[in-house]
Amino acid sequence: MKKQAAKKWVYFFGNKTAEGSADMKNLLGGKGANLADMTSIGLPVPPGFIITTEACAYFDEHKGGYPEGLKDEVLANLAKLEEMMGAKLGDAKNPLLVSVRSGAAQSMPGMMDTVLNLGLNSSAIDALIKKTGNERFVRDSYRRFIQMFGDVVMGVPHEEFERVIQSVKDENGKHFDTELDIDNLNEVIKRYKIVYKKFTGEEFPENPETQLFKAIDAVFNSWNNERAIKYRLMNDIRGLLGTAVNIQSMVFGNMGDTSG
Repeated sequence: MKKQAAKKWVYFFGNKTAEGSADMKNLLGGKGANLADMTSIGLPVPPGFIITTEACAYFDEHKGGYPEGLKDEVLANLAKLEEMMGAKLGDAKNPLLVSVRSGAAQSMPGMMDTVLNLGLNSSAIDALIKKTGNERFVRDSYRRFIQMFGDVVMGVPHEEFERVIQSVKDENGKHFDTELDIDNLNEVIKRYKIVYKKFTGEEFPENPETQLFKAIDAVFNSWNNERAIKYRLMNDIRGLLGTAVNIQSMVFGNMGDTSG
């Protein structure tokens, strides 16, 4: 008897070739199908990979469990991305940073917001300071990443972070975030991590793979949050499997949408 081929959960795109196409919206989501299509026709799209809506459906049906092979496929595609970019997630010399986005076949409110600069940790920060020669910019990016990850991925109330940064400004006679110097930013980072631990019960993750899988879980979970369910009911949207997850390489320093 012929052995059935294992289900494919992850689709790669990059360097003018893509495993998916524009007509695969139901499986790759609207955003993912477009990224695959744009890559195939030779547009300069930062490489990355898409986790399918079927993986989300499985996660949903199995109370947060991954289908067999998904984690290995994600790690294999991450390794492929690292090779293509000549950089590694969390590397002490040449760190790779990625963005993580949700993307169903139809866009809807309530889905997880984008997380940028995933992969930032102590090693990556040191490497990027050496690379850019701009310590303040790197520290500020890390501060923003902790806030974004805490809020978007882990559900830490946004205002808790706002309160911290306001306190540090007040204590140092500063009016604007842009006036905070390196020492001020280090203090913000320290206090942000305390806030993160208070609300999550765990330390802010240093391991970039831990960061990545927590972000993937948050995208899947956002499919069934109250706002998303309500929107689908009100607009009679049925038959969608779930949301895809788009993971895309970023060029550090370019915070715009052109870079993942």
